[in-house]
Amino acid sequence: MAEADALDGIRVIDFGQYIAGPMAGMLLADFGADVIRVDPPGGPRYRTAANATWNRGKRSIVLDLKQPADLATARKLIASADVVIENFRPGVMDRLGLGAKAMTEAHPRLIYCSLPGFGSDDPRAGMRAWEGVVAAASGCYSSNAYLENDTRPVYTAVPFSSAFGAFLGVVAIAACLNARERSGQGQAIEVPLFNATFSAFSGKVMRVVGEPEPGITTRWSHVRCKDGQWLMYLANRLNKHLLELPEMAPWRDAALSPEQLDEKLQALFRTRTASDWEDFCASVGLEGIACIHGKDWLHHPLAEETGTVADFDDPELGRFRGYNINPRLSATPGRVRAPRAKLDEHRDQILREIETPRPSPAASTRALLRGALEGVKVVDLGIILASPTAGRTLAEFGADVIKIDSAHRNPVNWHNDVNRAKRMILLDLKKPAGLEIFWKLMADADVMLENFRMGVADKLGIGYEAARERNPGIVYSSVNAYGRPGKYAKRPGREVLAQGIAGMQLRLGSEVPVINPFNGCDYCTGLMSVYGILLSLFARRRTGRGQWVNSALIYGATLLQTNLLQDYAGKVWDEPHGQDCLGTGPLYRAYECADGWIFVAAHDCGIGSCEELADLRDLSGTELERALEQRLRERRAAEWIDLLTRAGIAAQPVAMKLTALTEDPIVRSLGLAITREHAELGMVTTVAPGIKLSRTPVTAGCPAPKPGADAAELLGEIGMSDQLERLVHEGVVVVDGIKAGGAS
Repeated sequence: MAEADALDGIRVIDFGQYIAGPMAGMLLADFGADVIRVDPPGGPRYRTAANATWNRGKRSIVLDLKQPADLATARKLIASADVVIENFRPGVMDRLGLGAKAMTEAHPRLIYCSLPGFGSDDPRAGMRAWEGVVAAASGCYSSNAYLENDTRPVYTAVPFSSAFGAFLGVVAIAACLNARERSGQGQAIEVPLFNATFSAFSGKVMRVVGEPEPGITTRWSHVRCKDGQWLMYLANRLNKHLLELPEMAPWRDAALSPEQLDEKLQALFRTRTASDWEDFCASVGLEGIACIHGKDWLHHPLAEETGTVADFDDPELGRFRGYNINPRLSATPGRVRAPRAKLDEHRDQILREIETPRPSPAASTRALLRGALEGVKVVDLGIILASPTAGRTLAEFGADVIKIDSAHRNPVNWHNDVNRAKRMILLDLKKPAGLEIFWKLMADADVMLENFRMGVADKLGIGYEAARERNPGIVYSSVNAYGRPGKYAKRPGREVLAQGIAGMQLRLGSEVPVINPFNGCDYCTGLMSVYGILLSLFARRRTGRGQWVNSALIYGATLLQTNLLQDYAGKVWDEPHGQDCLGTGPLYRAYECADGWIFVAAHDCGIGSCEELADLRDLSGTELERALEQRLRERRAAEWIDLLTRAGIAAQPVAMKLTALTEDPIVRSLGLAITREHAELGMVTTVAPGIKLSRTPVTAGCPAPKPGADAAELLGEIGMSDQLERLVHEGVVVVDGIKAGGAS
C-alpha cells in the first residue's frame, strides 16, 4: 500500500498574493496539503505566467473580503484549517477580524503564517512593500564587488526577498506542525520579507569587529568556447592541465608572458564546446560549467535527467515547461498533483465542506516546549555552506545540533555564520576510532546532515543505507551541486556554478556572465533541506520510519527563479537584465538623488499625489524617466523618501553595500544583526534569524564555538570522557589548531 503524503490531512487556507504567499502555498501543496486558494474578484493581483507554477495543486474560491457574507465564509474557512497563509501589510487582516491573534485565540491549534514586506515592529510596516522596495532596502541590488562597482545599483529580476520569505515561511510552518503534534497548540508566525532577505546573504556580512574588511576578489574566469557559450572555471587550477594537452605542446616550454599564454589558452578554448570542456574539467577532478540563459536551462539535459524541470498543463498557458519539485523525499515524495485551478472552480465543493466542522483530535497530555524542535537531535557533517545552514536553522528552532567537522580541514570556512547554536567536535572519520564515536553519537539521533560529493559518504561507511540499518528512524539529508541521477551527479560544484548553469549569471551580466553578489542558491538549498527534514519528521510520527532527503544547488537555483522560468508557446523572454538595469520602467526603478540612490515603486498609483512631481504626471516612457532622473537629483535621498512616503508612494534607499546594513539603526533595532563575543576572535557581527513565533521563539543560539571545543562534553555523553587524552594523542579527535574561517 502506498504511503500517505507527508502533509496528508493538513488543510491550508492561502490568502497570499504576488509571490511569497502563493509560493509558500505551492511548496505545501507539493507535499500533499489540501491548499485552498482564496482570490479576490477578478483573480490574482499579480498577472504573471508564474501563477501556473505557484498556484498548481490548489483548490480555488473567490471571496470579496469587503462583503459581510464572504467575510463570514473566510472565517469558516479559517475555522476548518490547520494553516493560514497571508502576506498583506501588518494590520490589514486584523481590521477584517481575521488577524493572527484573533484567529489563534479562537482556534488554538491553528498555525497562522504572515509574510508581510516589513514586519509589524518595523517603522515601515504601513508602506506598500513591493518586491523592488524591499529588495532595495535589504541589499539585493547592492553593487557587485567582484566588478569593483560601488557607484550604482544593479536591478535583478530574481525575487530574493519574496522567495526567502516563502522558504522561511514553510520551514516555520513545518516546524510548528511538528511542535503541535507534541504540544497540541498552534501559534502565530511572522516572517517579514525584509528580515528574510538576511538569510540569503548572512555569511557575506559576517565580520570580526576592529579588523579591516577583506577585499573581495574572484578566482573564477569566464571564457568563450567553440559553440559561443561561456565556460566558468578556475584558471589557477585548470591551466596546468590545459598545458598538458597535445595542442599546447609548442608552447609548453616557451617563455610566454602571462598575456601571451592567455591568448594561446583563449584560442584553445575555441576548439571545443563548453560541454566538452565541462567533461574535461570533470576528468581532472576540477570544477567547470557552461553559463547559459534561463530559457536554455529549462531544456538542458541536466535539468531534464534530474527532474529539476518538467512539462505541465495549465488552463491558460496550455502545455508548458517549468520548475518541478524540491526537496526530494524517498518515502513521501512530492509531486505536482493538479494544474492551476480555474478561478472559483471549487466554490461549491468548498462551501459544502465548511458547513460540516472538522473533528478535533482527542485531548491528551501535552508537552510544554521552549523551542519547536526541542528534543530533536541532529548530527551535522555538512561542510562549507548549504548543509551547515540546514543544521544552523534546525538549531535556531531548538534542535540539539552536534557539528562534526574534519580533523584535517583548516580553516572551517563560514564557521561563525553557519555553526552558531551548535556543539562541535573535530573527528577523523577515516580512523576506526573516529567512526566508533560517530556511530555512538548517531545511535539516538533523529537527523543526519551531509553534503559530501556523491559516493564519499558510502566510501566512509556512513551512507544512507548504513545509517538506516543502525537507526531505522533516521532522517538522512544529502545535498550536492547537480542533483541525481546523471553524469554530473558526482562532479564537484558550488554556488557560483549553479548560478551559471541555471541562467542567473547571464541575466545579471547580459552578454557576459556576472557572479551574483551573494550565495542565494546555497542558502535556499539549505532551507529546502530543512523543509524536507521537517516534513520527514512529521511523517515519521505516523509511520515510525525515517527517510532520505535530497536537495541540490540546481534545484534551489531553479526554485529561486520560478517567477521567470516557464516556457510555453508564445513566451517572450524579455525580463530585465544586465549591469545597466535599474528596474522595469520609469515608475518602478532606482533613481540617483543628490547623495545616494533610492528605489521608487509608483507603478500602481502614479506620481501625481506627490506635489513635487505632479507636473510630470502626464509624461510617460523615456520622457518621464529622463525627467524623473533630473528632478530626483535635486534633493537628498532622505528628503525624497519622506516626500514620497507622505504622498502614499513606496520608496526606500538602495543598500549599496551589504556590510553597511548591519549598522543600520532599523536593522539593529529589529535584532537582525548582533555583535557578540566569540572564542579566540573577540567581538563578531553576524545576522540573526528574522522569524517570529508566538509560542516557541526562534533564537540565534550561542555564538559558534571554537572548533573542537565541545569534544569533552560530547564524549562524556557517550561514555568516553576518560578517553579524550588518548584520542587526541592518536589524532582521532582534535581540540586545537583548527581555525574559524570567514566567507569564501
